[in-house]
Amino acid sequence: MNKNPRGFSLIELLIVVAVILVIAAIAIPNLMRSRVAANQASAVGSLRVMNTAEATYSSTYGGYSQTLGYLGPPSTGTTPVPSGAELIDSLLSGGSPGSNESSKSGYTFTYSAGGADGSGKIYSYSITAVPITPGTTGNNYYYTDQIGVIRQNSTAEAGSTDSPLAG
Repeated sequence: MNKNPRGFSLIELLIVVAVILVIAAIAIPNLMRSRVAANQASAVGSLRVMNTAEATYSSTYGGYSQTLGYLGPPSTGTTPVPSGAELIDSLLSGGSPGSNESSKSGYTFTYSAGGADGSGKIYSYSITAVPITPGTTGNNYYYTDQIGVIRQNSTAEAGSTDSPLAG
């Protein structure tokens, strides 16, 4: 009897599949942690960009913006105006001048302008960053305001009394 094996046996294929599944079981949680870390770093970076944009807006137009959308591109024309200062991109600004909310990299950003004085100037604001799906797109909640300090909370929405980020 001449045994001339061609290809792989079912047992050999099952062993290879089992090894691949074990490797995947080890790699996927690390991949998810990396994704969460990247989303959180992006959220902090976006808050820094928004703080810088607000400082620029304030020095240019004499007070902070009324909405997050005011920091984005102008709705008509190409010249920056108070309702479209072109300081941040349309994704981060929410896409329209009246927008106070945007989403980017697994986080939702919500902008709140302070009250206006008699001349209509706004001298305070706050921005929160909340993970779209807590535990999946991010673990930390962030807060910043006109002071420029970014604060973090790991269990609930961050506020002005939470600990600042280190570094």
